[in-house]
Amino acid sequence: MPFRCFSRKCSEHRNDLGKCLESRLLDTINEMKLFRLGSFGLFVLAVMSAGAATAQSSDAPGLANATVLVIRHGEKPDSGTGLAPAGEARAKAYVKYFQTLKIGSATFKPDWMFASMDTKKSFRERLTLDPLGKAARVPVDCLFKNNQYQELANAMKYKPFGKNIIICWHHGNIPKLVQALGADSSKLIPGGKWPDEVFDWVLELRYDSKGHIIPSQTKRVKEDIKLNQ
Repeated sequence: MPFRCFSRKCSEHRNDLGKCLESRLLDTINEMKLFRLGSFGLFVLAVMSAGAATAQSSDAPGLANATVLVIRHGEKPDSGTGLAPAGEARAKAYVKYFQTLKIGSATFKPDWMFASMDTKKSFRERLTLDPLGKAARVPVDCLFKNNQYQELANAMKYKPFGKNIIICWHHGNIPKLVQALGADSSKLIPGGKWPDEVFDWVLELRYDSKGHIIPSQTKRVKEDIKLNQ
């Protein structure tokens, strides 16, 4: 008797045992993968799917009416993973600076903060935001690695993290990060490269109600901070 499969999933190859078994096996494997990924994995898959959907829509609901401030980590020592005394002083100064900063007529109050993930070579991005995070009672999110700026941008575009967001990143990838967030890095950063010796720039990215960058309100500012070392 010829093989017949009456599963709806196998409607295209009901009389082919090999193709049927292959299809059912792939379905089982995919279901097992999703089970192992858990809720975080499902979120990552959702972000990837959302990224693929950008061809259909350029709206970024997660960034609707948001202000994103991008900074570099504080000054670094000649060796080690931490901050130099000047970097530690800058991190402490950020507590007052960012909690009293005026964006337009409103005082900037951080809702979410991102720092690139710690590595064997550097904890500096997280350490730069730690004092501010403790003072503002906003945890520092270190989920994304330094080279995962596109994944971070995708997550921010499709999942709301609040209206006021601070990102502290390695300066070498900041131009790519702000580009992924919709800004023109060549206009924000002279020559498209963050200078090695500069630690006091803030890139201010502003978004409209659909999460589109507002070029006229997106700018680079110099911090008005006096470091007490």
